[in-house]
Amino acid sequence: MPVRPTPPAADAALAAPLPVLGTDVMVPLVTGGKVPYAALDHAASTPALQRVWDDVSAYLPYYGSVHRGAGYLSQLSTDLFEQSRLTLRDFVGCRPDDHVVFTRSTTDSMNLMAATVPVGTQVHVFETEHHATLLPWRGAEVTVLPAPRSPYEAVETLAESLTGRDPGHPGLVCVTGASNVTGELWPVAEIVQVAHAAGARVLLDAAQLVPHRPVDVRALDIDYIAFSGHKLYAPFGAGVLAGRPDWLRDAEPYLAGGGATRRVTRTPAGVAVEWHEDSTRHEAGSPNVIGAYAMASACQALSEAGPDALVAREEALLRRTLRGLAEVPQVSVLSLLGQDSPRVGVVSFVLDGWNSSHLAAALSAEHGIGVRDGMFCAHPLVRLLLGSSPDQPDQCGAPEPLAPGERPVNAVRMSFGVGTPVEHVDRFVEAVAKLARDGAQWRYRIEAGRCVPVR
Repeated sequence: MPVRPTPPAADAALAAPLPVLGTDVMVPLVTGGKVPYAALDHAASTPALQRVWDDVSAYLPYYGSVHRGAGYLSQLSTDLFEQSRLTLRDFVGCRPDDHVVFTRSTTDSMNLMAATVPVGTQVHVFETEHHATLLPWRGAEVTVLPAPRSPYEAVETLAESLTGRDPGHPGLVCVTGASNVTGELWPVAEIVQVAHAAGARVLLDAAQLVPHRPVDVRALDIDYIAFSGHKLYAPFGAGVLAGRPDWLRDAEPYLAGGGATRRVTRTPAGVAVEWHEDSTRHEAGSPNVIGAYAMASACQALSEAGPDALVAREEALLRRTLRGLAEVPQVSVLSLLGQDSPRVGVVSFVLDGWNSSHLAAALSAEHGIGVRDGMFCAHPLVRLLLGSSPDQPDQCGAPEPLAPGERPVNAVRMSFGVGTPVEHVDRFVEAVAKLARDGAQWRYRIEAGRCVPVR
């Protein structure tokens, strides 16, 4: 069934408000010719904003060592680094005394948090979390909560679990703000209320939330928040863990080395160390100034563009995507909390008869569209949504059609953001409809576990 186009007036309303790099990149098709690359894998990594590129390029000639350098460029770089920390603090509405620690990524932030929780902390985490939130708590007492099927059930499940919590030990609830698989928004405010009523703190995995929605740590009363630059329209290599100072201040430094130390002295037994008590306690080594500044630049650009306008545009693109996919009968869109649950610009789905890796390969090779396929570092959640089990063989890469009634064990995820042109979304929907109707126009084979076109 052909996809019905949206009137031109709606297209004008969906013009991208923030330019990103890469929208003019041309990629070859196996069927011949070239097309502009449609980057629809924002949930993994967003393209960099043009503004970020311009700001970082302007700074690079003034690049210098950070902290304690006497030279002009060193002082300039130090000021830029610390100002970036303040920008990020303001962007997510941190409290005045919150620590804002620069890390490598959300995964790094989660592992830092796991290394700083007090001994005996009881950690509560849903099985539906990204592996970065689900796995780091090896030294804690962990309660893995069953998957909820509605926002109400999520809150009730957590409340029931916290009822039996030992009040003599610290408690921590770890929860995502928006799912990296379904894009669905979780009831963060209600979860915070339930956790605090039980004397537990909340760590918010905001990796998929802050690129799409404004977040206010103080208003929500979140204790800790983690997110990444590479999902926030900045280049790879920087992340943030921000939150209440006491656990971070009292824990052993995440890394031992220069920058984290206030004083080191020689003793008969070796060395004695006094560590910093502010954010630098967990920032040993030369910091990623470029990464921090790139994140700050992206935050400023998003703030200046206006969160309300960005959200309205994203929701319009999401409606356009879901309407288009709904016209392809073979498509099943994945949802945990209910198809009517609000979500950000992330949509995972399966196509009847298709292995998802084969479908993703065809979208790329025949249509110039970049999506993600697999289990998205959230294996328990994807298995639940697809009704598969760990005992089923992994179909990843298989180009053969699935047998009638056979379900894929992995999925395709498309995701977009502030710089996504509307025609990229339309091309994606049209490509899925064409592949469902006509099949692949090229032959594919397995290479290093991936489905790739035969050259």
